[in-house]
Amino acid sequence: MTSSHSPASSASQPASESGSPSVTPYDDMTPVTRAAYRARAAAAEIAPLPRAAKDDALLAIADALEVRTSEIVEANAEDVARAREAGTSESIIDRLTLTPERVRAIAADVRDVAALPDPVGEVVRGSTLPNGIDLRQVRVPLGVVGIIYEARPNVTVDAAALCLKSGNAVLLRGSSSAYSSNTALVRVLRDAVGGAGLPADAVQLVPGESRDSVRELMRARGLVDVLIPRGGASLIRTVVEESTVPVIETGTGNCHVYVDAQADIDMAVDILINSKAQRPSVCNAAETLLVHQDIADTFLPRALDALAEAGVTVHGDERVVAYADGSKATVVAATAEDWETEYLSYDIAAAVVDSLDAAVAHIRLWTSGHTEAIVTTSQAAARRFTQLVDSTTVAVNASTRFTDGGQFGFGAEIGISTQKLHARGPMGLPELTSTKYIVTGDGHTR
Repeated sequence: MTSSHSPASSASQPASESGSPSVTPYDDMTPVTRAAYRARAAAAEIAPLPRAAKDDALLAIADALEVRTSEIVEANAEDVARAREAGTSESIIDRLTLTPERVRAIAADVRDVAALPDPVGEVVRGSTLPNGIDLRQVRVPLGVVGIIYEARPNVTVDAAALCLKSGNAVLLRGSSSAYSSNTALVRVLRDAVGGAGLPADAVQLVPGESRDSVRELMRARGLVDVLIPRGGASLIRTVVEESTVPVIETGTGNCHVYVDAQADIDMAVDILINSKAQRPSVCNAAETLLVHQDIADTFLPRALDALAEAGVTVHGDERVVAYADGSKATVVAATAEDWETEYLSYDIAAAVVDSLDAAVAHIRLWTSGHTEAIVTTSQAAARRFTQLVDSTTVAVNASTRFTDGGQFGFGAEIGISTQKLHARGPMGLPELTSTKYIVTGDGHTR
């Protein structure tokens, strides 16, 4: 990467691909650096746009997705066929697959984002200082946002929509397993954005399918303002450890459901099955069940049968395994590895605990900090659990599956941050902004 060329220099800012050739050093840049420069120029153009201009582009995207659904699904079929030939797991194939119904749902999500308030320009706080200076802290776009993600082509559209709405340009680096899908989607997005009068370079697919292009993106400090990785633990760890660009860390989802001694059994079974089996391939699916010993005799036989009917294999501790006799469940002995595993499949780890505090201790030891749920009729137990558990989301008598930007009313999310700096939990539009201070005086000097 030719990082020696300052992105702030007007001489270094390239024209769009359709424009006239730019001056050197643009011609000598790698494809990834060139894309980053184009994104930076587009970000500067988008940042001051009014809400109406951005919303028009989003509505154009939604319409284009529906009109060109067959093109998108056909490209996706190539990726799915390659994945099946490679022996990819069904949970990953489920994430990869786009159907006409899913494309329509993605288009609907884009329209939902268009309907959301524009965060740019929002006054976070403001006051008139004792010396008469007017001080305001306002939201501004981050600039150029890089997204590195795995076999989730819906992320391509979600990320582009949220970045555009918040005034950012986006560089999309999906996995090679979704290359055909992402290429088709970005083609549709760019056509729609350009047709709406915005710079098409606000949405770009990072050139290249090799890991070299990922590494170059991670080192594009000064061109890319922030990176957001979305995927498994290995991907996230690599980006966090190797990137010189600031990273908003989205974490894996080792989510827990704790069934308290004073739980409603019917409710607990329903929440468990929804948390685990409604869609097991996503990060907010439950991966561990913890059951208070005082309710285990009543709850576990029903829970194991319900899990069996849902096709879930239980990786249980000794006390859970003891309940397997006479049940329909497939129960295997848990190992230490099971407690930290994000299965993303029809598997769940399970243990009987002596107390609420023991459940909290287990969660603190093994959690990824994503989402934990308690099922209880005791307000005192719910209050203690929510106070002691330190994760992005703590659910009381509700499924872990609700940890989602759309479910929270944020629109399509850019990811779920498990870190504590800048953003935590589902990341909607405000999390894609920074702030700046505007100081207005009347000849004031210090």
